[in-house]
Amino acid sequence: MATTFDIQLPHYSRGFHLITRDIVSQLPALPESGLLVVFIKHTSAGLTINENADPDVRHDFQTFFNKLVPDGTPYFLHTLEGPDDMSAHIKASLIGSSVTIPIKNHRLNLGTWQGVYLCEFRDGGDTRKLSITIL
Repeated sequence: MATTFDIQLPHYSRGFHLITRDIVSQLPALPESGLLVVFIKHTSAGLTINENADPDVRHDFQTFFNKLVPDGTPYFLHTLEGPDDMSAHIKASLIGSSVTIPIKNHRLNLGTWQGVYLCEFRDGGDTRKLSITIL
């Protein structure tokens, strides 16, 4: 049986932010085993799992993605919300909109150095909603 509910994240500035605690703090008691699926309900931000200890990793992610898909690229047509509009959509598609985490012994079964990142690609990004499904 699956349970699905939404949570609201606090506002995060542009960048890569560890949100594992934001998620875990809003979870009900988890089953002995199963899966947790986290889906972001936005098209200009993404989710990924990566290094949770060294903040240089988050800085390097931001530097890489900003060089890969720079804001204000002149051939982008979709710029209604500013120069970071289309670049944010492309970055979000490259990163993805969901992560799946195994549940073991009533806890998320992440590796020692793994955490869930909110990848915020807009300068004035809004608060973000996540859909959580526990299977």
